[in-house]
Amino acid sequence: MDIGEQVAAYQREFPTVDPQVETIVSTLSRLARRMSVAYGRQLTDLGIGSADWEVLKALIVAGSPYRLGPGELAKRLGLTPAAMTHRIDRMAAADLVTRSRDESNRVRVIIELTELGREKWLESMRMAAVFEEDVLQDASTEERAVLAGQLGRMLRRVEQHQPDALGRCDDLD
Repeated sequence: MDIGEQVAAYQREFPTVDPQVETIVSTLSRLARRMSVAYGRQLTDLGIGSADWEVLKALIVAGSPYRLGPGELAKRLGLTPAAMTHRIDRMAAADLVTRSRDESNRVRVIIELTELGREKWLESMRMAAVFEEDVLQDASTEERAVLAGQLGRMLRRVEQHQPDALGRCDDLD
């Protein structure tokens, strides 16, 4: 069913619905789902999953030397320590990260991005950039700036008025 048909059905059942608002929201929702699927396929082609990518991204965002403790990683990703340990085990076995003891505090464990992990992350970004440029090919630089501003305001409004909607959103940036 295309979005126009969907909105017409909404109007039939709920006559006071604003068709313009519903068209925008339905389009954004469908676009987000389709883009998520496309990103997932790209990651699969690289031999990693979205869960791995989240960890790689968290380490990249932390900055050089791309290290974090497992507790900090778990917190940033909204995971339990056990789930984070499982993820780190899998990623260490794939040589995406290393696990070592902090020399200044032997109790503390450090998770560090490997060169392979960094290359996988960079390649995923290259692939995403090509895909995203294709998605936005019909929008001029000015239109992109307007769209970015409008979407940013919409996101802030949801985050301000629905604070429980934040959930694990810190890792989505």
